[in-house]
Amino acid sequence: MTQTYSQIQQKIAKLQKEADALRQKETGGVIARIKTAIEHYGLTAEQLGFGGATRPGKAKILGKPASRAKYHDGNGQDWSGRGPRPRWLREAIAGGASLESFRAKTGAAAPVIAKSIKAAKAASPKRRPWSVLFQDGAGNSWTGRGPQPRWLKDALAGGKTLEEMKV
Repeated sequence: MTQTYSQIQQKIAKLQKEADALRQKETGGVIARIKTAIEHYGLTAEQLGFGGATRPGKAKILGKPASRAKYHDGNGQDWSGRGPRPRWLREAIAGGASLESFRAKTGAAAPVIAKSIKAAKAASPKRRPWSVLFQDGAGNSWTGRGPQPRWLKDALAGGKTLEEMKV
């Protein structure tokens, strides 16, 4: 027996009503369990992501406020002061700058750069991880990663130092 379009629409409407009733029944149980967990752990709306201001595009981790950058170099690089120091800051400090010269002023970034840092950056070209660090003058090179090649071992055994072959 073939069904008409209106008969199928009536069945869909009947099934939709049944689905809505089941959803309403299940939702009540889920809400009760969530309320129990919130009460048990003492969670707040902010911790659940429903209150407080968060920065656009940044997910707020439950219970942890977003950290602000405390150190800036004026070139768009910043560091919050937590975790290991980034390479740009370690290199600047090694070049003679003080950590305090990068401290951000309250509310805004403080682009303070010592002249010695600019000079150090201009004097030393940036190296890529795979760039050559050691050469022997005969066309052999080594990046410093992995085991030392035979030509380097032979040169070291012959009296040369790594400093002499450094590029």
